Amino acid sequence: MKNYSKPVHLSSWPLANSLRKQMQTWLMLLMCLALVALSGLARAASKAEMQQETRSMAKETLARLYQTSPGAKTAVEKAAGYAVFSNFGMKIFVAGGGTGKGLVVDNKSKKETFMKMAEAQAGLGFGVKKFKLVWVFEKKSDLDRFINSGWEVSAQSTATAKKGGEGADVYAGAMSVTPGVWLYQLTDDGLALELTAKGTKYYKDDALN
Repeated sequence: MKNYSKPVHLSSWPLANSLRKQMQTWLMLLMCLALVALSGLARAASKAEMQQETRSMAKETLARLYQTSPGAKTAVEKAAGYAVFSNFGMKIFVAGGGTGKGLVVDNKSKKETFMKMAEAQAGLGFGVKKFKLVWVFEKKSDLDRFINSGWEVSAQSTATAKKGGEGADVYAGAMSVTPGVWLYQLTDDGLALELTAKGTKYYKDDALN
């Protein structure tokens, strides 16, 4: 007598197929959620690392400035706030530009604001330049303006390395961008007495704030 029975596989059951599809769907969903979580952690770590790099740059730049111009320490500490930027620029023949990052600190509230700078230059030339900038804001209004509205140093802006009368030694080596706003420009050779960071815009770094 022949046996016509055949092995029955669970995969042939409609219920088993449904359960298997549901499990696959849940596994895919869990994998997607895990990838999103990991990418979020990576972004957070990268943001924190970039913030710390900017803080370290600002700390090192201030230390170098205080060695070069000891009076600058008093100027920075007594001001409403200050900003420190690092720039890297290149010029090839008649076109050139540079980018940079920086940190603004409100001395009273200790609030930090991360910012960027973008520079465009014209004129015949070729070369690479690197420099650091330290802004000092005597008044809170100028500090807030710099943070919230940005600042543009045009090619027509003038700067002087002199401050007459009381406090001249405090701002020795600084350039007066506008009354109450001072700028130290550090190059590999020390303090620059002529402003070269012209045609430069400053604005908030949305990725780091």
